[in-house]
Amino acid sequence: MAREQRGGGSVAAVAVLAVLGIAGAVAFLDDGKPDVDLSTLAASSTHATISTAPLDAQPFAGTDGVVVHPRVETAVFTAPDAEPFAKVGPEQFGATWLPVVERVEGWVRVLLPSKPNRSTGWLADEDLDHASSAYVIRVHTGSRTLELFESGKRLGKWKAGVGAQKTPTPSGRTFLLGSIIDPKRSASPVVLPLGAHSPTLDTFGGGPGTVAIHGWPRPDVFGAAVSAGCVRVPQTALDRLQRVPLGTLVLIDSK
Repeated sequence: MAREQRGGGSVAAVAVLAVLGIAGAVAFLDDGKPDVDLSTLAASSTHATISTAPLDAQPFAGTDGVVVHPRVETAVFTAPDAEPFAKVGPEQFGATWLPVVERVEGWVRVLLPSKPNRSTGWLADEDLDHASSAYVIRVHTGSRTLELFESGKRLGKWKAGVGAQKTPTPSGRTFLLGSIIDPKRSASPVVLPLGAHSPTLDTFGGGPGTVAIHGWPRPDVFGAAVSAGCVRVPQTALDRLQRVPLGTLVLIDSK
């Protein structure tokens, strides 16, 4: 197994990237590598909607913990050796690390940070750094709890605030996309964006409706369905979650 990748720190959010919706032409070089004009492809980011992305067929399954980092801007394909439909860069909220949900020789299928929720795509293995996270974060919207596991051992369980009925926390598997520290945010200076988005809000607080895990100054929200889709946790939970590597799998269910 590759080395364990450690969590990211405070980095400003990337600028909004335009969604072009143009399919990129692809050819193959003599060495078999796909030759793609990246300028024709939409960027898969938390700001983007890419309707052509294949959806996750096993949205509640676990993974083996492998995560990948594109070293440079990299094409995303519908299938190995098929058409590219997007590109993904090395930075989002810090370094971009994506969980691997499937692999074949020379290719990996990853979860993507763009809309719609549960978007996936295939990346050529040669363009990637590999690492491994032993952690899994589980969010249960029914019992309104969050659990953190390392190598199958539960490290903690906390009451959490989850989405209200009209603004629910989206279910399925997603991942820890970034770690932001902003002392100007009074509600929670630490915000952990996920690769998932509100199913009912296109934008929130000036952002693209990205769901995140963060703290809250009042304890009455923990165990309540009151948020716009984000997961609010006590400071003790947030302290532990800040040490979790980017790309770590987050499983959200209705239990």
